[in-house]
Amino acid sequence: MSTISVTSSSSASTASSGSGGQIAQLNKQIQKLTQQMKSLSQGSDGSDSVQKQVDAIQNQIDMLEAQIQQIQQQQAQKAEQKAEQAQLATGTAEDKSVKKASSANTIDIYV
Repeated sequence: MSTISVTSSSSASTASSGSGGQIAQLNKQIQKLTQQMKSLSQGSDGSDSVQKQVDAIQNQIDMLEAQIQQIQQQQAQKAEQKAEQAQLATGTAEDKSVKKASSANTIDIYV
C-alpha cells in the first residue's frame, strides 16, 4: 500500500509542473485552508486567538488566489502572443502567394 501512495504522490508532483497543475495545486491548498477555517470557526468560543488564526488563514487564502490570478494572466499573455505569431505567420504566407506587379510581369496594351 505504501508503494501506491508513493506512486500517486510522484505522479501528482509531475502533473503539477505545468501551470494548469499549479492552479490545481493552489486550489487544493485553498480547500484545505477553508476546511481549517471552518473547523476553527465551528469549534471556537470567539476568542481573540481563534480570530487571529482565522484572519491568518484568510490572508493565506487571499495570497493563493492572487497567485492563481497571476498564473492565469501569464497564460492569457502566452496565448495572445501565440495567436499574434500565428496571425503574422499566416499574413506572411498570404503575402508570398500573391504576386505583386513589377516590370517583369506587365502587359503593354496599345489602342
